[in-house]
Amino acid sequence: MRILLASNSPRRRELLSLGGWPFEVVSGEVDERPTPSESSREYVLRLAQEKAKAGGVQRMAGDVVVAADTAVVDHENGAELILGKPQDALEAESMLGWLRGRIHRVYSGIAVLRIDDDLLESDVCCTAVPMRHYSDDEMLAYIATGDPLDKAGAYAIQHPDFHPVENLSGCYANVMGLPLCHLTRILASMGLLPKTDIAAACQTALHYKCSIYSKILAGDHLVG
Repeated sequence: MRILLASNSPRRRELLSLGGWPFEVVSGEVDERPTPSESSREYVLRLAQEKAKAGGVQRMAGDVVVAADTAVVDHENGAELILGKPQDALEAESMLGWLRGRIHRVYSGIAVLRIDDDLLESDVCCTAVPMRHYSDDEMLAYIATGDPLDKAGAYAIQHPDFHPVENLSGCYANVMGLPLCHLTRILASMGLLPKTDIAAACQTALHYKCSIYSKILAGDHLVG
């Protein structure tokens, strides 16, 4: 089987490579506008499924298409607000100022399409993300690097200098855009086992001690 990654994200390419699966990158562009009635969970799941189908246009027999979509979501007074990529430095400052010292959630939908029989398997991972109380100077210095402008929520959890998140207890890879253990679970069900110890490879690469990977790989759908 050949894996086709329907994503142009360098972070997703980096994460998928940790499993040792050979893969190629294909286009999976879709309209990412949310519909008025769908929840954040429904939104990322729908987009992941649509991206998998779009990536399947370049398919061959035996191919498996992997797609994902990630949303940074703030909850306020029972309402969900999806934070996209900031349009400019001022919007990045507004987002980071709002998230500072608070807990928000990151949802990632993943979808895997097996071309031979059109089997589409999907899952959603949700991680609670506690932001630290970074100073204005730290925030502005980070914004000046330009890094927030292509990041949902205006931050990258893995940024080596800013380090916006503290005391995370959920899936780190999910916050980067690809929950690896959830994906591994689906690929394994299709006969595509990782060529590495995926949990160990992920923790080593991300410098993060994960406490939930065994539950996820064992099939627990309530952790992330």
